[in-house]
Amino acid sequence: MLAERPQASDDDSLTSVADLAGMGPVRTTPVGSRSARKKKRGLLRRTGIAVPAACLALLLVVVVWGAAKVMNPKGTGASSLFQSIDGLGNSGSVALLVQERETLIAMTAASKTLSVAAKPASANLAQILAAEHSNTATSTQTTGGTGVTTTAPPADPTAAEQTGKDMLASFGFSTATQWPCLYDLWQRESGWNVYAENAASGAYGIPQSLPGDKMAAAGADWQTDAATQISWGLGYIKSTYGTPCAAWQNELNAGYY
Repeated sequence: MLAERPQASDDDSLTSVADLAGMGPVRTTPVGSRSARKKKRGLLRRTGIAVPAACLALLLVVVVWGAAKVMNPKGTGASSLFQSIDGLGNSGSVALLVQERETLIAMTAASKTLSVAAKPASANLAQILAAEHSNTATSTQTTGGTGVTTTAPPADPTAAEQTGKDMLASFGFSTATQWPCLYDLWQRESGWNVYAENAASGAYGIPQSLPGDKMAAAGADWQTDAATQISWGLGYIKSTYGTPCAAWQNELNAGYY
């Protein structure tokens, strides 16, 4: 019985052919062997993913660096990009917008507190004249026994006022009843000022004679002497109105005597 001869492998066949050709033993590696496939796979693993990843990372670095340069030319590196972004909040335009917004808020709040001012009250001529006639804050209204409203004459009259009071009797007037009217009349007309002059009309002196030189009939010193002016004035009142109170009433009604 013949012994079974082992089947020669591909490697053995190649070796035998080489031996027969007198070339000696040759060691070859068949195409598609397991060891060759392992070497290819190992190389793919080492280079297939690492190289693209490295390229992508480099690209990102370049993009970041370029953006930083655009945003902040003076800066270097990626930090300049962040500094530029942070700087936006402090830029002049942003600050101006914030200021305008705060101004609008303040104006809106202020407008809510505004109130309409009341219309100015018109001056009351009667009240003004009454204040002018009152010599003191304690003056009171009185009729002086004549039915004509007057203010109480001052307890301490000026020299001119005292002269007028003393001269009433010489013209036939009652001091008790006519003195308050005479005081108010000439207090309104001139304030008992010897030199009082109306620039518009030319009236002059305590009785406001119009024109002033009419008083020359009572004395040559009519421009400076109170007694001369009062004497002329009392004579004018007696001949025109009868009494100082009648002249005062006309002053109240018409604004002159």
